[in-house]
Amino acid sequence: MKRIALLSDTHSHLDDRLVELLKESDEIWHAGDIGSHTVTDRLINLKPLRAVCGNIDGSDLRVQFPRSLRFYCEGVDVLMTHIGGYPGHYDRLILPVLKSHPPKLFICGHSHILKVIFDPKFQLLHINPGAAGVHGFHLVRTIVRFTIDGDQIRDLEVVELGKRGSLPDKQGSTPI
Repeated sequence: MKRIALLSDTHSHLDDRLVELLKESDEIWHAGDIGSHTVTDRLINLKPLRAVCGNIDGSDLRVQFPRSLRFYCEGVDVLMTHIGGYPGHYDRLILPVLKSHPPKLFICGHSHILKVIFDPKFQLLHINPGAAGVHGFHLVRTIVRFTIDGDQIRDLEVVELGKRGSLPDKQGSTPI
């Protein structure tokens, strides 16, 4: 059993409240637009990190982190990329992969819009954790936490980190 903290679109921002929340997980997954090695260095020092690069990430991050990452966590086949779209509107580069060999869990970032959607067409769970950083058009900063237990994804919760342009407040998490 693994407790996962999923974030995206930090854009070089990682505040202390977020770091404290990440410590409660077994692994941290970052779905791109990391922004700087300062972020990844801090994350790597907390927990094991799986990450993909995003469209704002420079060559230094692109060398270290791939555009897409496919792996198993416990018994769950996971595909993570930065620009992936969502059910019914997948990115043209990811759609052939989903058609030929769909994962059980498909993760992406990029839009800064939190989405958790089961896609019946491909029998997969799509998660976009929204944006954890302070730059962008999102109104509320979010991450997603969940547990992978064998081949089951459970205990999914959205954690609100506060408004985009402000320091973290004391908003909590919402189980879904």
